[in-house]
Order: sequence, then C-alpha cells, then structure tokens
Amino acid sequence: MAVVRFLHTSDWHIGRTFHGADLLAEQEAVLGHLADLVAGEAIDAVLVAGDIYDRAVPSAEAVRVATKAVSRIRAAGAQLVVTPGNHDSAPRLGAFAEFAAAGGLHLRTTVAGLAEPVLLDDGHGPVAVYGIPYLEPEPARHALGVPDARGHTGVLTEAMRRIRADLEIRPGVRSVVLAHAFVTGGEPTDSERTIAVGGVEQVPGSVFDGVDYVALGHLHGPQTLAEHLRYSGSPLAYSFSEARQRKSVWLVDLDADGLAEVRRHELPVPRALATLTGELEDLLLDPAHDAYLEHFLSVTVTDRVRPVDAMRRLRERFPYAVHLDWAPAGGHAGAPLRYSDAVRGRSDIEVSRSFLDDCRGAPPTEREEQLLFLALEAADRGALAK
Repeated sequence: MAVVRFLHTSDWHIGRTFHGADLLAEQEAVLGHLADLVAGEAIDAVLVAGDIYDRAVPSAEAVRVATKAVSRIRAAGAQLVVTPGNHDSAPRLGAFAEFAAAGGLHLRTTVAGLAEPVLLDDGHGPVAVYGIPYLEPEPARHALGVPDARGHTGVLTEAMRRIRADLEIRPGVRSVVLAHAFVTGGEPTDSERTIAVGGVEQVPGSVFDGVDYVALGHLHGPQTLAEHLRYSGSPLAYSFSEARQRKSVWLVDLDADGLAEVRRHELPVPRALATLTGELEDLLLDPAHDAYLEHFLSVTVTDRVRPVDAMRRLRERFPYAVHLDWAPAGGHAGAPLRYSDAVRGRSDIEVSRSFLDDCRGAPPTEREEQLLFLALEAADRGALAK
C-alpha cells in the first residue's frame, strides 16, 4: 500500500557549543546521517520542528553547516518543511521563502501563513502539512487578532482553530502539524531555554486534537505523549543530563486512512558523553579510564585539598574534558550555606581563617594568620582614612 513517509526531527541548534567546546563537526556528521536515512528509507518529506539554529543571528559557519545539511537532504530525494523555534529568528529563517519552496524547501515562519499548508500527494490524495512558528504569546495574540488570549495555550488554540478551519474546506485530506511548544506531560532536560510567560509555559496536548500527526519540537529528549503526538528531541546531547538518552528521529507513515505507523530510528553518536569521579592522580593514571579519552567529560575530583590547575592536567589526558567540579570526600565543599549565617557573630580574622580552610582544606599556619591580621588592620586603616 502506498504511503507518505515523513522524517520528524527538531532542535538542531546549529552553532551551539558544549561547555565551550565547538560542536559544528559533530552537528554536520549527525545531520549528514539524516540525508543517508532519507535515501535509505525513501522519505518523502523531512519535518524540522524549530530551533534550526542556536541563536537568532547565527554565525557564518553555522549557516554553512545548515545549508549543507538541507542541500544533502534535498539531494537525497526529500522535501523539507521547516518552522522556527524560540532560538531562531523567524524573519531571518524565512528570508526568500517563496523562492526556496520552488526547490522543495518550505519555510513556514509567519503567523499569517500558519494555516496555509504544504500539500503532498501519495496517490490517495493530498496530505496537508501545516507549520506553526514559535508563538511568543504577547506579540502573537495581537498578530492573531485575539487580544484576550492568555499564554501559550491561548495563542496555540487560535492557531489550531485556523488550521482546523482550513481543513474543513479540504474534506478527507490527511493532516500533519509542526509546532514548537512545551506540551504537558513532556520531560525537559537541562539544555532547553525556558519559554515561560507569566509562570505558565505548558500547553495541554488536547490543543492539537483533530490532526493525524503532530511533530513537536522544543524538548530535547525523544518522547511519545500520544500515538500521534511526539517529540523527536535534539539530534545531539546538549547537556550532561542527556548522557543516557538515545537520540533519534521518528519515521512516520500515513496511508489512505491516516496515521499508519511510527518507527523510531536511533542516530549515531559522533562523540559520547560520560562522567568521571575520583582523586585527580587516580583519574590521570588509572588505565581503566582509557575508554573515555574521546568522550566529552564532566569530571568531579574528590581530593581533600582542591587540586591546583586540575582542568589543564585533566585535558592533557582527556582532551574533551569540558566540565569540572570539586567535591572532597566527606562532603566538605558541597554543603549549602548562606553567607549571612556563615559570618554572623564572627570576627574578620575568623571569617578569613574559614575561607582559607574551605578553599584548600587546611587552616592557615601561625605565620599566615599573622599576615592575615596585618592585612585586615591595613584595610581598616584605609577605610578610616576615607
């Protein structure tokens, strides 16, 4: 039976760094795999549900990677439907949209055009693909002509009302919607930028009722909220909270009656993430850690005294160590403490003594205390002279 086959992806965040490390090579590699998947799975259209770039004004290198990825996907045989997310600039992303559509790249970036579908045909008739750009509630409620709409739920409800109204004049047409939103029931990670407005960022899944498939973007973990309502997640991990996720895309088949099948395809991992904990010398010398030489690493050192120049030394063995914490054995460094409570009723010399003890795990020597006392006396004299 003939089907229309979609590949659902989102949150490419091209140009994002990982704790300061450049990710363009990794992004280019995993997006190149999407092009291979398009060819291997006979994909008709790739749906990109927002956050193509990591910032509104992407770098020239980020634009190069995005352009190459889109070109490869198109050359592999699929059209693309792309909507902006909260990280993108909709006007920049949508520049030359009418010309791009002629080449199979459909940029759905305007509020005015959200109910104008991309129409695909599989022999059973058309499939209408609607792209809802990320809707910032305050400007969107005015652009949509619903000034009384409240929050994300209000503006997305109006957007979907317009889409359903268009579907009513297309009886029997199957439908797909792209949206960039935080739908109730989704699980966030540490790497999404909040879209909270007035303390409320979530929208109920029922907002999207009435269509065959909803390709969601914004949350970076792949997840299924309902058979027809899914997040693809980001193609790469952008925080260590995602280290155990298996990044993926959804392959979505629509047959003559609507949604027929959804399959998950796991993506390759250009550079894995890992965490290591231990004393610095053990981390540097233990051959058991050789397996992590090419991983992005978050390292926690547990030395009783904070090691000097620890990150530089770690990177001599682990070139992709990107994050470092110090948590001495026994928890000396990790207990939460309010400054006002820590200094209440204590003299300047006592506070200074505790500071040195906390920083290096040992109290000042007698000679160091004398120097501290002299320094504090000099500071007092300077304050009085003013």
